[in-house]
Amino acid sequence: MRRIPFWPVLVVFLVGILVLREPRFEKLEESFLRWLLSNAEPPRKSIPLTVVEIGRDQPSKKTTDQDETSTEAFLHGGGAAISPLEYALFLQSILEFQPTVVAFENILKWRERDKDQEQVFLDQAMRVPKLLLGAELTNTPDPDQAPPEIPSFAQVTGNRGQLAEFTGVGRQPNEDMRLISTPGFINLPEEIGDDLRVPLLFRYHGEVVPSFALEALLLSRKVTPGEVRVELPSRIVLPGDEKIPIQADGTVLINPMAANAPRRIALNQLLLAAQQRGQGGMTTAHLEDIRDHIVLVRTPANPLGPPDVFATTIATLQSKTYLRRVSRVFDLCVLVLAIIAGAFVGRINRAYVVLGAIALTAAYCLIAINLVSQWLIWLPGFFPIGVIWLLVLFRLLQGRQTVRIGSA
Repeated sequence: MRRIPFWPVLVVFLVGILVLREPRFEKLEESFLRWLLSNAEPPRKSIPLTVVEIGRDQPSKKTTDQDETSTEAFLHGGGAAISPLEYALFLQSILEFQPTVVAFENILKWRERDKDQEQVFLDQAMRVPKLLLGAELTNTPDPDQAPPEIPSFAQVTGNRGQLAEFTGVGRQPNEDMRLISTPGFINLPEEIGDDLRVPLLFRYHGEVVPSFALEALLLSRKVTPGEVRVELPSRIVLPGDEKIPIQADGTVLINPMAANAPRRIALNQLLLAAQQRGQGGMTTAHLEDIRDHIVLVRTPANPLGPPDVFATTIATLQSKTYLRRVSRVFDLCVLVLAIIAGAFVGRINRAYVVLGAIALTAAYCLIAINLVSQWLIWLPGFFPIGVIWLLVLFRLLQGRQTVRIGSA
């Protein structure tokens, strides 16, 4: 009769308890989720979102007067900055397709010398039914300015303490533009937000206010903040009992695979489509349904602009493709199985243990990819796979000979 080694069982148990109780391991598991999403099959669902990219793809590239045509000089204002005239030209073209919601994720704030051009933009912006303009909340507001009133959610339950809190509005468009638009806050606090988690809620003077992405969704659904229920720390409930799952800090786990769902066009494509509209050409056929879309305007490859997460966030909200982590019961089951395996791994040939671990790792990864592709269920990776290879390490460190305490 062979003695069952006790120390592998004890080590696996202690490691499992540490991982399950330590919140920082959850962040480590999100790196495995990123790997899953990079290998998963993206959804083929179409959504009512059109992303228009304005500006040069390489804003730092220098051009000369000889290399740049007069049209390009007009569009780009002779430099990397986007002029009010370019935005006005965009609005003039997009209004041909009668959109309901136009959202600018960049903060539209220009120099004093562009006042005349800004008036041209305002004339076009006043024609947009629902205009959403990016702004930033701050904790260092201008003391000479009274804090502006921001529409907040009236139906809020639960603890608000983990929401990012701000006391004022920092960068924002000027007053003329604010009067004809709705503010959308593009803050991405480092302590709660990253490329997978984007805040939907902020705390402003104790009240809960929506972020840019959530405000865009509310405008497109014609929903006011008073009709929304915020049930912290788990969800936002829209009219019709539509639920948006959130974390206690007000963030939503976005689905990067949804980034392929929005329609993306460049400004020159839009200008050509608007020019050919009414001529019966195929060029505008794919834009005729834009009145039902959120039109999101952004500048690609702009280091001064917000990162490209708002399109993905809005696409996740519209498609309802929320990623869900498997229940914690799964982790406990893995821990129990690992403890049982730790008691018997010493009786198995070391070569078989290594080959079995390779097969289990490959099978587990394939199952995890399939689950996130088909059902958006996210399996943890480092804990189960780490436990498998921890058992392999125990077996490799164990001697060839086992101590006998008796004979059959």
